[in-house]
Amino acid sequence: MAALIASGLAAAMTGQGPAETAQRRWPNPWPNTAEQFDQMFAQYSNWGRWGKDDQIGALNLVTDAKRRQAASLVKSGISVSMAHIPAIKKSASDKPGMWELVMGPGPTRFTSDYQIVRYHGTVAQYSHIDALCGWVYKNKVFNGNIPNTNPAGCEKLGIERVKNGIVTRGVLIDIPRLKGLPYLEPHTPVFVEDIEAWEKKAGVKLTVGDALFLRTGRTLRDQRTGVPLNETDFPGFHVSVGPWLRKRDVAAIGSDIVADVLPSTVEGIPLSPMHTFITNGLGINLMPQLDLEAVAETAAKLNRWEFMVTVPPIPVTGATGSPVNPLAIF
Repeated sequence: MAALIASGLAAAMTGQGPAETAQRRWPNPWPNTAEQFDQMFAQYSNWGRWGKDDQIGALNLVTDAKRRQAASLVKSGISVSMAHIPAIKKSASDKPGMWELVMGPGPTRFTSDYQIVRYHGTVAQYSHIDALCGWVYKNKVFNGNIPNTNPAGCEKLGIERVKNGIVTRGVLIDIPRLKGLPYLEPHTPVFVEDIEAWEKKAGVKLTVGDALFLRTGRTLRDQRTGVPLNETDFPGFHVSVGPWLRKRDVAAIGSDIVADVLPSTVEGIPLSPMHTFITNGLGINLMPQLDLEAVAETAAKLNRWEFMVTVPPIPVTGATGSPVNPLAIF
């Protein structure tokens, strides 16, 4: 069904039939079906790679030596936030994504507040990091663990496992800049060929333990058009990028979107097969809904597309993630 939706959307845009459009818009590389996705998952996942009791997944790839390498990239000392400033709501909301700030009367010497945060979701742009316990596929989470049923929080793979933060080499992959565009249009896939073309153009190469930041230009698009992207129609990684991420041993991934090109290109998996493979298969903490415009401008000005990145989540025991403010330091 997802493949039919994707083809139908393309046909509406071009006036061609679904089969012809699927061939002309882009190639449709493996995997195309749920069965093929499962084959990819089994062949390339990191389950068991760091032992059956592993709690941090791909962050095992960020070694002390990797952190020292990242620190050596700091030349100018310029620090750039990659987070949106959250839009504060005046009252609670039942919709996915909300941030309520409640000011309270404090003692005479200071003022206090409390905050209610619901940061998951794709509508509100609340920059956050996903824990490995939060994405279920075929009744399992990363490393074959049973999904959490404890209302008090995840017993394994919660965000507190990342309490030491992510400190590593960050690499910005700016696909709109590669293509000479301000931003990618909805349902634009990013393929391995695009990433490698950007590496060649920018003079960088992703290596073991790096954090990859994918810019699609969503923030700029929303600002210019005034029409936010539909949450079911995003640009992003084509699922065929999955094995490449495993081959390069990327340790963390951030984006100004989520992860997948949507609608899904895998028939039988209508929602986010790439997110499934990244988080559940590779054990990579995903950082969705970032604001990558300032870091892209800084990188272009300096002509430096690598930097030290620091990502310290709020280590709430058992939480499925945390609001986060990743910093790129040049």
